[in-house]
Amino acid sequence: MTLILVGLLIVFQVVAMIFYVDRTNRVLNNFLESIRYSDFTRTFQVESLDSSFDKLKKSFNEVIKDFQAVRAEKEENYFYLQTVIQHIGIALIAFQKDGKVELINNTTKKIFQVRTLHNIQGLREFSPEIVQKLLTIKHGENILVRVRQKDDLLQLAIYATEFRIHNRTIMLVSIKNIQQELDEKEMESWQKLIRVLTHEIMNSITPISSLSSTVQDLIHNIINSFEAQKIENEETELLKEVEQALQTIHKRTDGLLHFVNTYRNLTKIPTPNFTIFKVSRLLNNICELHGKEIREKGITCSVIVEPESLELSADEHLIEQVLINLLKNAIHALDGREKPQIEIMAFLNQRGRITIQVIDNGKGILPEVLDKIFIPFFTTKPQGSGIGLSLSRQIMRLHGGSINAYSKPGIETRFSLTF
Repeated sequence: MTLILVGLLIVFQVVAMIFYVDRTNRVLNNFLESIRYSDFTRTFQVESLDSSFDKLKKSFNEVIKDFQAVRAEKEENYFYLQTVIQHIGIALIAFQKDGKVELINNTTKKIFQVRTLHNIQGLREFSPEIVQKLLTIKHGENILVRVRQKDDLLQLAIYATEFRIHNRTIMLVSIKNIQQELDEKEMESWQKLIRVLTHEIMNSITPISSLSSTVQDLIHNIINSFEAQKIENEETELLKEVEQALQTIHKRTDGLLHFVNTYRNLTKIPTPNFTIFKVSRLLNNICELHGKEIREKGITCSVIVEPESLELSADEHLIEQVLINLLKNAIHALDGREKPQIEIMAFLNQRGRITIQVIDNGKGILPEVLDKIFIPFFTTKPQGSGIGLSLSRQIMRLHGGSINAYSKPGIETRFSLTF
């Protein structure tokens, strides 16, 4: 009986040990699978802390809890980084060497007018040059790409950084539209140049104008004295020729003074007084102001505002001055055209910005001239001063906006004010 009882006890202990080891292995296997598959929702029930097995399960629970905390922190950091990337005002694109896109932010979607972008080739419709530059750009390289659209002109500054993640080579590029900054710097340069030129010209021309006027008066008095004494000789004729020459000099100096004073306006634009007004009212007033001239020349003028309730925050009088200048240019461009038409439109463009366009079907602007029309002193009109469009650009810059031109000679010319 003793042998039988000892044998049964040994069998029971062996079975119990096998069961214990098996249970421990199952718990350990479940714990390791949780770590492997990052499933930290699993917990191990602890019945008491007296047994070493329950202490093991408690340790597993604490380890899983620590993993949960680390995972939660990583997710918070990930969402924080995503929020920063999406909020930043510079376009960011991360893509592989074959063009497969891994990340884009909202600014990228706004610039390129896309909802999603799976491959860099998807930007080919926007600009083939952009696609070619992005696929060939090197680490640390800075490039500038110019993209002209009907409603806008983009100067895109692109900078690239290359790095590796999990055996993948990733190219991260930042893209920023610096057109407004370039316009501001260009306008500041022109203003400095104009200030220097006008100052020097005024200093030189003013005394010449004054002296020529004084000498002209003296000679005129001498000629009158000779005529009163009825003296007619070669000296009198010579004095008359000198008087005419002085008149010409005085007239030209006055013309130069007027020219200089006109260009001083580019540096003396008043600070805009911003108010909120309906765009439709402004555009209708512009058409009515030139209504008589438009009707006399047989021009069809239409105003389209979408939506009708569109409102703009700007200096109404300064923007009215810009539109008057553009409308005058459109009327001039329609001279001799059959079925002349002018269309003034206001709407929200694809980037959600208020845009006002003046469109005509006149003779248009040649491509080689289009990039020069906003330069001060440049004009294609025989009697033009070259200040109208420059002044308009300066006014738009003070409003934080831009003015651009698009033209197909003989078909359509479109000036766009973007706020």
